[in-house]
Amino acid sequence: AGSAQHEGKMPKIVDKIVEGKPFYSFEYFPPKTAAGVSNLYERVERMGKLEPLFVDITWGAGGSTSDLTLELSSNFQQQFCLETQMHLTCTNISKESVAAALKTAKANGIQNILCLRGDPPKGEEKWTATEGGFNNAVDLVKFIRAEYGDFFGISVAGYPEGHIDWFKDDPEISKDNYWKDMQYLKDKCDAGADCIITQLFYDVDIYLQWVKDCRSVGIKVPIIPGIMPINTYGGFDRMVGFCKTKIPKSVREGLDAVKDNDEAVKEFGVQFVTDMCRRLIQEGAPGLHMYSLNLEKATVDILTNLGLLKDTSERRSLPWRARIPQEGAANKPLEGVRPIYWANRPRSYMARTLHWDEYPNGRWGDARSPAFGDLTNYHLGEIHIVDEADRKAEWGAELSSVASVHSVFGDYVEGKKKRLPWCCGVESETEAMRSNLAQLNKAGFLTINSQPRVNAAPSEDAVHGWGGPGGHVYQKAYIEFFCAPDVFQKLKSTLDGHKSIRYSAINAKGDYESSAKGPVTAVTWGVFPDREVQQPTVVSEDAFKVWKDEAFGLWNSHWKSLYPAGSASANVIQQIHDTYHLVTVVDNDYVSGNIFAPFAV
Repeated sequence: AGSAQHEGKMPKIVDKIVEGKPFYSFEYFPPKTAAGVSNLYERVERMGKLEPLFVDITWGAGGSTSDLTLELSSNFQQQFCLETQMHLTCTNISKESVAAALKTAKANGIQNILCLRGDPPKGEEKWTATEGGFNNAVDLVKFIRAEYGDFFGISVAGYPEGHIDWFKDDPEISKDNYWKDMQYLKDKCDAGADCIITQLFYDVDIYLQWVKDCRSVGIKVPIIPGIMPINTYGGFDRMVGFCKTKIPKSVREGLDAVKDNDEAVKEFGVQFVTDMCRRLIQEGAPGLHMYSLNLEKATVDILTNLGLLKDTSERRSLPWRARIPQEGAANKPLEGVRPIYWANRPRSYMARTLHWDEYPNGRWGDARSPAFGDLTNYHLGEIHIVDEADRKAEWGAELSSVASVHSVFGDYVEGKKKRLPWCCGVESETEAMRSNLAQLNKAGFLTINSQPRVNAAPSEDAVHGWGGPGGHVYQKAYIEFFCAPDVFQKLKSTLDGHKSIRYSAINAKGDYESSAKGPVTAVTWGVFPDREVQQPTVVSEDAFKVWKDEAFGLWNSHWKSLYPAGSASANVIQQIHDTYHLVTVVDNDYVSGNIFAPFAV
C-alpha cells in the first residue's frame, strides 16, 4: 500500500498505510444522550491531536443510531479534519436507505466505509435480511462498488477466531467452518474490499496463524488488528463473553486476582495490551485499530508505552488540522494559512468557511478572500454545547460583580476550570506562559488565546513542531484578551515604549483601532528542506473584525443565557459585553522579546 492513489483521486485509508511505519486509529460509538455527544466531541478533538491515521464511528445495532452516525461522521471529517471511516450495516436497512446514506457520506467528504452485515436487532437472537435489503456484507460491498466505483475505500471485518454465527452452540469453531469463514472473507475482498479490520482478540498466536491462513487463500489486502483496551473487569468479562473471545490462561488468572480493585485492573490491562501490541507490531502488523469505547486514558497509555506518540509532531503537517481535500480537488492548492483567532474554536472556523471554493494557500489574501459564512447561533455554540448545569458549575451559579468573572478566567488559566466559552483546555505550548497569563487575568486582562515566541525550534519538537522532519519553526508571541476601557487606555500608554509590539482593539459596536502598519502579519512560519517558507498562521484586520462578532456573541449565548433576564448575574455579563474591548497583542521580536513587559504585572 502507500502507492495506490489513482490520477485525480484522493487517497483513501489503504493508500496511507506505509509498510514499516505502524499507525493507530480510533473507533467510537454514537452516545445515547446529548451530554454524551458533547463529551465525545471534546474527546475526539483532544485525541485528534495525536494524529491518528483515521477514526471511525459505528452504525449501531439494527441501524438504531444511523442518523447520529452520519452526523458524527460528517462533523469528524469536515470540522475536525479527521479522515473518517463510517460503518454501514445490512441490519434493518433497505437498499434505498443505504443509497441515501452513501450519498450523504460522499457529500460530506467521507471517503471510507466499513461494510458489515451487522448484529441482530436488540431483543432478537437470529439475524435476518431486510426485505429489499442486503443478505450480507459481500452484497453491500458489491453494491457500493457498482454504484460508486473506486470513490470509497472499503474495509470489511475479519474474525481470527471465526464469526460467532459458526459456533454459537459450541465452545469454538470447527475446522471446516473455519475455512468456510475464511472463504467468505476472501469473497468480501474479491467483491472490492481493500482493507480488513479484525474483531477483538487477546491471543496473538491465534491472530498470527489466521493472517497466514488469509494469505494462503489469496487474501492480499492489509489486515489491521482490532485492539480492545481493558478498562474494567466487568466490562471486559461481558465483552469477551458476548464475542466468545479466547482468553490466555495467564490473562484470566491475572485479572481474576485483582478484579475487585479497579485501578489494578486498569494497570494490568494496560500492561498486557501494551505487550500484546508490541508483539503484533514486531510481527508485521501495519497498525493498531483501537476500540476506544469512547474512553481515552487506557488507549493513550498503551500508545505512549509503545512509543507511538513520540513522532506525533512529525505527522502534523501544519500547526492546526488542515481540512481534508475532497474528490475533484486533487489539482487545487491545499489550504495553507488561517487567522489565529479561531485557534481554540477550529470547528467554528471550519463551519464558517465550509462552502469556500478555494482556501488561502501560501499567503492570506493572495486572491480575493471569500466571505466568511454568516454568524449564527450554531457558530456561537459548539456542535453540541456543554449543558447548563455544567456551565453554571464552571462559571458560577451567581455573579456578584465583574470581579467574579475575572476569578473564573484566572481559575481557568491555573487549571481549576475545564473550559471558557472561547476555549477548552490549556494547550501544552501555553505551559511556559501559564504563570504570566495568570497574573494578567488577575490584573483584568481576560485572556482567551495565546502563543509563546519560538525561535528556530526543530520541526520535530514535541510541543511546537509541525511540517515534517528536517525543518525549523518560528512564532511571534501573541496574546488575545478582553479588558475594560480604562485598563486598555492605561495599556496603550505603555505600549509606545515597546517598539516591537503591535496591538489591535475593537469593541462590540465595532470601534476599531490598531498600531499595526499593515493589514496582515504572519505570527507562525516554518523553513523546511526543498520547500518555500510556509506561514500558516496570521493576524489579519479583516478576519479580526469578523471574529469580533463571534467573540463578543459568546458572552451572551454561552454565559449570560445561564441566568434569568434582568438578574444581577446577567447584568454583569451584559456590562462586560457592552463596554469591554477585545484586544490582540503581537511581539515581532521572536528572538528575545518579552510580550508581558508592557503589562507591568
